[in-house]
Amino acid sequence: MADLNALIADINSFLWGTLFLIPLLCGTGIFYTVRLRFVQVRKFFLAVRYIKGDASLFGAPANSRGMSSFQALATAIAAQVGTGNVAGTATAMVLGGPGALLWLWVAAFFGMATIFAEAVLAQVYKTTDSEGHAVGGPSWYITRGMGQWARPLAVFFSIAIIAALGFIGNMVQSNTIAEAFDAAFGLPPLATGLAVGFLAALVFIGGISRVASVTEKLVPAMAAMYIAGGSYVLASHAGAVGSAFAMIFQGAFDPQAVFGASIGVTMREAMRYGVARGLFANEAGMGSTPHAHAVARVEHPCQQGLIAIFGVFVTFVIITFTGLVILASGVLSFAPDAPAGIRLTQAAYNVDMGSFGSVFVAVCLFFFAFSTIVGWYFFGAQNVRFLFYGRGVPVYRVMVVIFIVAGSLLRVDLVWQLADMFNAMMVLPNLVALWALRDAVTSRLADFENLLNKSSPSSSLRA
Repeated sequence: MADLNALIADINSFLWGTLFLIPLLCGTGIFYTVRLRFVQVRKFFLAVRYIKGDASLFGAPANSRGMSSFQALATAIAAQVGTGNVAGTATAMVLGGPGALLWLWVAAFFGMATIFAEAVLAQVYKTTDSEGHAVGGPSWYITRGMGQWARPLAVFFSIAIIAALGFIGNMVQSNTIAEAFDAAFGLPPLATGLAVGFLAALVFIGGISRVASVTEKLVPAMAAMYIAGGSYVLASHAGAVGSAFAMIFQGAFDPQAVFGASIGVTMREAMRYGVARGLFANEAGMGSTPHAHAVARVEHPCQQGLIAIFGVFVTFVIITFTGLVILASGVLSFAPDAPAGIRLTQAAYNVDMGSFGSVFVAVCLFFFAFSTIVGWYFFGAQNVRFLFYGRGVPVYRVMVVIFIVAGSLLRVDLVWQLADMFNAMMVLPNLVALWALRDAVTSRLADFENLLNKSSPSSSLRA
C-alpha cells in the first residue's frame, strides 16, 4: 500500500505540478478573464441580483425538464463546498505553508471566469436524452460543439468524471466524515460510512427532484453555520488576524521566512498545493459543475454563467474562514506528529470552543461533505446517461453507495492522492473544449450585453 501511495504521489507531482495542470488551468482562467473583460468583476453584482430574485428554500420542484436557476446553483455549490474547503485547505497549508492560501485565492479569482465559460457552454449545448431528461455538460458541448469526431474525447471525460467524483471523490468525502466523527465522537469509521451511505441512498432514489430539494435547503444553512462559527473564533483572536494576513502574503513568496528553513516549504510548493487544493475546492475548469448549470431554466445562457461565478465566490469565503481560523488560533505546525487535514481544522476551533470545536467542525463537515456526495452523484449520473444513452443509472447508484461505505475505511493520504489523479484526467478533455469553443462563449456574452443595453429597467434580464 505504501508503494502504491508513493507511485501515485509521484504521478500527481507531475500532473499537478507547476509545469503541467497548474499553468494550463490558471492560463485558461487568465485567458477568459482577459477575453471576457473581467466578467467576474464587471457583472458580479448583476449575478447577486439574479440570485436574490430566484433564491428560495422551497422552489418549484425540479423534474426531468430541469430545475430552477437557484436550485442549479445550490447543486453546484453543494459539490464545490466539501472537504476541499475545510480539510483540503488545512492540508494545503501543512504541505505548502500559510502562503498556499494566497494561491487558493488566485485559483478562485481566475476560476470565476473559467466557470462562467463552462456554464454558458453547458446551457448552449444542452439537450434531452432518449428518456426525456434534461442533460448537459462537457460531454455534450464536446460532441455537439466540436463535432462527433470528438466523441472519444467526450467518452474519456465521462469515464474519468464517473471515477473521479462518483466513485473516488465520494470516497474522499466519506473518509473525511468518518475521520471527523471518530475525532469528535469516537464513532467507528464503518458505522459512520454505513450511515452516510444509507442517507445518500435515500436522496439518490428520489432522482433530480430530491437532489434539488435537498441542496436548495442544505447549502444556505450549512454555509451560514460555518461562517458564524468562524466569525466567533476570529473575533476571539481579532488581534492576530492582521498577522495571519501577513503570514499568508509573505508565505506565498518566501515561505521559509515565516516559520524558518526547517519547514522545508518552497514558493513552488506553496503554489502547487494552493492551486491544486483551490481547484479541488472550487472545481473551476474541471468540468463538474456545468452538469448542474446545464439543467437550469433561464432566459439566456449568460444568466446562468453569472450565477455560476457566485458559486466559486462562496468557496472563496469558506476557504478564507478556514485558513484564517487556523492561522489566528496558532495551531499550524510542521512537526511530523502535528495534526493535519480535518484534525488540524478541528484543533483550530478547539482553541476557543473547547472540545465543542471538534464537534462543531464535524457537524459542519458532515453537511459539507454530504451535500458534495449528492452533487457529485448527480454529475456522475448525467455522464452515465451520456455513455449508455439514458440507461444504467440504477446500477451506478448502487455502486456509489458501496464506494461511500468503503471510503470510510481507507487511509486518508491514499484516498486524496487517488482523487487528485482522477481529477487531473477529467480536467484535460474539458480544457480542450474550453479552448476550442472560446468563440461561442465570447459571442454569447456580446449578445447578452447587447440585450441588457436594449432592455427596459424592469426587464428580467436586469434582475
